[in-house]
Amino acid sequence: MQYLKAGCGFLCFLLLASNVWSMSHWSEARGVYDDICYLRQAHLFQRFGLDGLDTRISRDDDHYLSEKLKEIGYPDWRNTEAVPCHNFMPATQRLVLQYPPGTGLVLALFPAGFQVIPLYVLSTVIIFGFALLAISYARTKSAMLLATAFGCVAIYLMINPAKASYSVAPTMVVCALTGLLTAKLFSARQARHRLLLTAMIGLLLGIAVSFRLPNLLLASGYCLFLGGSFLLYRKIERVLQGLLFGAAFLAGAAPTLAANAINAGSPFATTYGKVDVTPPVLDFVALWSYIADLQFVLLVLAGAGTVLMMRRHRGNAAKNVALVTAANLLVNLAFFASHPLFTPYYTIPIAMLSLWSLLFARLMPAEVVEDDGVGQVSKARP
Repeated sequence: MQYLKAGCGFLCFLLLASNVWSMSHWSEARGVYDDICYLRQAHLFQRFGLDGLDTRISRDDDHYLSEKLKEIGYPDWRNTEAVPCHNFMPATQRLVLQYPPGTGLVLALFPAGFQVIPLYVLSTVIIFGFALLAISYARTKSAMLLATAFGCVAIYLMINPAKASYSVAPTMVVCALTGLLTAKLFSARQARHRLLLTAMIGLLLGIAVSFRLPNLLLASGYCLFLGGSFLLYRKIERVLQGLLFGAAFLAGAAPTLAANAINAGSPFATTYGKVDVTPPVLDFVALWSYIADLQFVLLVLAGAGTVLMMRRHRGNAAKNVALVTAANLLVNLAFFASHPLFTPYYTIPIAMLSLWSLLFARLMPAEVVEDDGVGQVSKARP
């Protein structure tokens, strides 16, 4: 088994090396408006520190944004009123960047002009680490092959479609870590460990919102599960878990709330434009785009894995992971199916969070649990 694990790990390493080689040839001036706007956010942080949360267009007095737009041949690069990815906020009378600050903050950790490549390489190396961890947890050949196959898929996705948006790379890391902690949460034996894990998951999902605002939906399944668990069992631990999850989530999302307050006039006012905040309506064109895309395959796998885990696993720990995953998938799919815009990465975060959670729940030992709530594991079975 050890030799087989080494071989599986080496296979993932070969894919990692291929990714890194490809990433090393990437350009930061590929003509995508989103790229330039994320880099502008990073530039503001490098120039002003935390005051870089203020993204009003008048702060482009060093012409960083206009020069970037000029590089890609943007026709109105001189006109600050026509820059992409910026929206006018009536409450503050400012033209501001629409994206939350997390992606720009991460990019700002790397030197200007060499930010995208190290971000993706580092994120991919971390995903590789989670793949190795999953392989190490495997106790049977079938589980090992499953972990290896998924690890290779997760590493490959860091090139396509993660390259489509700089916000996806750090989001993928958060999804992998949250998936691991979700599996650990429902197999934890002690109440204090469950409370700590709940807070950590809430914090991570809050941080994810600062990378991509739609990541807010990644917390929906956890909220529904914790709320339902409290209504069913009425235990103080459920109350504490809900309070800790909410407080940690708000702490993680604090940069986005602060940026909204500065740029839009309220922590809960969005900086996005009208297209992104239109009321939900079933859009068959967008729906078909998802069905014809790689995302659909990942979502089908996540849905099938959820159903199988509910039916085949006797341990309540695994079933609880499946319940959270099912709720998360339903809410996210309902939102994106009714959203008028389509991209090749919109549903990737929920698919990967679901698959990582299911994988780690599958690989961890089955548990015998005293109740169907969040915890009280009495004994582990090999």
